[in-house]
Amino acid sequence: MTTKRITLIAVLAAIGVIGRIYMQFIPSVQPVTAIIIISSYYLGAGSAMLLAILTTYLSNMVLGMGFWTIWQIVAWVSIAGFASLFGKLSVRRAFPILLCLGIGAGFFYGFIFSLLNYVVSGKFIAYYLAGLPFDVNHAIGNAIFIFLLYKPLSYIFKKNL
Repeated sequence: MTTKRITLIAVLAAIGVIGRIYMQFIPSVQPVTAIIIISSYYLGAGSAMLLAILTTYLSNMVLGMGFWTIWQIVAWVSIAGFASLFGKLSVRRAFPILLCLGIGAGFFYGFIFSLLNYVVSGKFIAYYLAGLPFDVNHAIGNAIFIFLLYKPLSYIFKKNL
């Protein structure tokens, strides 16, 4: 991994941390998932997974660290790995695919946290259904952030890679 790529990952992590802290007052709406999806498409799985780990750990130092941090890392690393598969395909129009992936990632993230609740309390369905409004917020937020960030980030990635 080159110094240029490490610097790019650090800057993206900083943007994700600041965005997550700034948007904490709107439940489940933050730019981290969108940044991870777009970065994964252009940088590949390894770089995006590192970005997911850094962003989660650093933002949770401010927002609160707990056992859920591991599950956040698992969810975002899984999303990064899945999104990187589309980067390996030669897709003409990546934007609609990444937009759909962002919407699905909002629900997948909530599913991972429902599994966390199952591990802790033994209850899954009630927790999953109660979390659906937050998953919808996350999915809509991802779509909005992918819409806003796709062009600037893709320009940066194409120019610097």
